[in-house]
Amino acid sequence: MFVDQVKIYIKGGDGGDGMVAFRREKYVPKGGPAGGDGGSGANVVFEVEEGLSTLMDFRYQRHFKATRGEHGMSKNQHGKNAKDMVVKVPPGTVVYDEETNEIIADLVEHGQKAIIARGGRGGRGNSRFATPANPAPELSEKGEPGQERNVVLELKLLADVGLVGFPSVGKSTLLSVVSSAKPKIAEYHFTTIVPNLGVVETDDGRSFVMADLPGLIEGAHQGVGLGHQFLRHIERTRVIVHVIDMAATEGRDPFEDYTKINAELKQYNLRLTERPQIIVANKMDMPEAVENLAKFKEQLEEEFPVFPISAITRQGLRDLLFAIADKIAETPEFPIHEEALVDTDVNRVVYKHEKEERDFKITRDPDGAYVLSGDSVERLFKMTDFSRDESVKRFARQLRGMGIDDALRERGASDGDTVRLLEFEFEFVE
Repeated sequence: MFVDQVKIYIKGGDGGDGMVAFRREKYVPKGGPAGGDGGSGANVVFEVEEGLSTLMDFRYQRHFKATRGEHGMSKNQHGKNAKDMVVKVPPGTVVYDEETNEIIADLVEHGQKAIIARGGRGGRGNSRFATPANPAPELSEKGEPGQERNVVLELKLLADVGLVGFPSVGKSTLLSVVSSAKPKIAEYHFTTIVPNLGVVETDDGRSFVMADLPGLIEGAHQGVGLGHQFLRHIERTRVIVHVIDMAATEGRDPFEDYTKINAELKQYNLRLTERPQIIVANKMDMPEAVENLAKFKEQLEEEFPVFPISAITRQGLRDLLFAIADKIAETPEFPIHEEALVDTDVNRVVYKHEKEERDFKITRDPDGAYVLSGDSVERLFKMTDFSRDESVKRFARQLRGMGIDDALRERGASDGDTVRLLEFEFEFVE
């Protein structure tokens, strides 16, 4: 089964907890703090594996949770860092953040790696908090939580050439005669239900990868037919080969077919119109094909090359393959994501007035409680060991330093009011 889009949940490993410990050795009076730091949690790393060709494995495992770092130990021993969790993906995988739709990684080459979710750092042991004023602190940090996110994986095939056209115009037949690919061929629409790849070699020794994509029909960009599922695979191709049934064996007008398919490509992604296009007039061995071709060329406004061929009799294939190879050689690769615009004027500095965003947000629940939220304050809370008084006092000082106390007063909080953070409740004290 061919799978080219999945949603999965990933979480980096939490950091190990720091330890509170003291030296208790003979002949070492006033030994001092000796609690070690926790180890770092594991990252979730995606790595390209050349042998994979589908995202099928992710249908059966949708949750990936990396291991946490080892806790710190006595005698200032640092906890062991966790080993990265490596997840294999096929070449051509694009990873999006589901919430922001931002591209996290575009994985193309064999062995290419990208960190998708970072592990948390280890918490500090009490020996890190020793000061002249407090030489024996009973204070340590818990490990930082690992990054967690829902991501969407999309597989966009790594083909130089994409064959597009209505169903049953001869795309699969063309691929089968110019390469060693063995796509299913039959006389009904949507015989091809998954993209097929084939390596094509020209007589002068050049080679390229050709993809036969399931037939598009009108309305494909809105989800009609099968084509919409596979339009994403055209995004990586450098050259589009538009196959047209010039014999009009199903009673459609060849020029109308041509304009409808181009409209679908444009509606799906405007950047596809930048791709060079080669028009293939197929089925030229059939009656009326020559007459239809002459009429088609009259109606054609753009200067796209038109190659009359017959995939069955192999007529005209040699010239077509040479033209495709030439066009690939002169066409640069198209990046999947937009490149950031760089200002070439090095002497110009642009200052933008942007309101400084707070690290936290305060809202009210229906029962009148104040609710604190925000990545920074939640991470701080999770890294605090509330079983120790010194840690609780430090947490209170950190909240005050972030301006949370003042912000609560601005919102009208008074002595004794309830403040919620995650699933815990505190009492506001003036």
